[in-house]
Amino acid sequence: MVPVAELRETVTTLMFDFYGTVVDMQTGLTEAIAPFLRERGYSGRPEAVVTWWRRTHFEQSMIDALLHREHTPYREIGRRAVSYTLERAGVPFTRGDAERLVAQIERLEPFPDAVEALTQLKRDYQLVVLSNGDPDMLERGVAHVGFQFDRVISVTEAGSFKPHVATYRKATELLGVEPESVLFVANHPFDCVGAKAFGMRAAYVNRRGRPFGETPHSPDLEVRDVRQLADALVRDVTPG
Repeated sequence: MVPVAELRETVTTLMFDFYGTVVDMQTGLTEAIAPFLRERGYSGRPEAVVTWWRRTHFEQSMIDALLHREHTPYREIGRRAVSYTLERAGVPFTRGDAERLVAQIERLEPFPDAVEALTQLKRDYQLVVLSNGDPDMLERGVAHVGFQFDRVISVTEAGSFKPHVATYRKATELLGVEPESVLFVANHPFDCVGAKAFGMRAAYVNRRGRPFGETPHSPDLEVRDVRQLADALVRDVTPG
């Protein structure tokens, strides 16, 4: 951890993960899949199915990045992950069902603290999204949130999923900023580790109260939500 005062002095850009950091993915997808599962007679917990879905998506996106072949769209990774998860759970489905469930990612609600805190942070910093989502999915998802970021960047620009170093490098190149002037903000430790390994600063939004884990790439700041991030980073206004 570094002194917050140092971050205020050196950071010019806050770069946010979107899914799970700004928008509530677990709650939104659980609400979307619950009626679908009920209609098909599934008696298990919808939130557990969503957890399987998200873990499978993460695993498949990491495999895609490690293969160093043509980048697979986020939407397609999602469809495969949903299909595998429903098959594993014994739930009948069609390809169209899986595609419609993945499309719900474009309509996720922001965490209650997010928009107000982002509005405050925008007074002092450039606010950017760097997400694994496809460009069109992000366009609709960000519009649904109703907050205007200064820039929204999809990893499609780099041809790989985070935390591949190419994603963070491409983002700084597109913005024309130095890595050390960027504070990457994420709810996922892997994303913070990737950003730190590249040379950015990192803030861990620990909404679930979980340990970060041992790594040589520890975050520079840990907060419980974006509200606390704003409380820490918004610069004092000196009365005129």
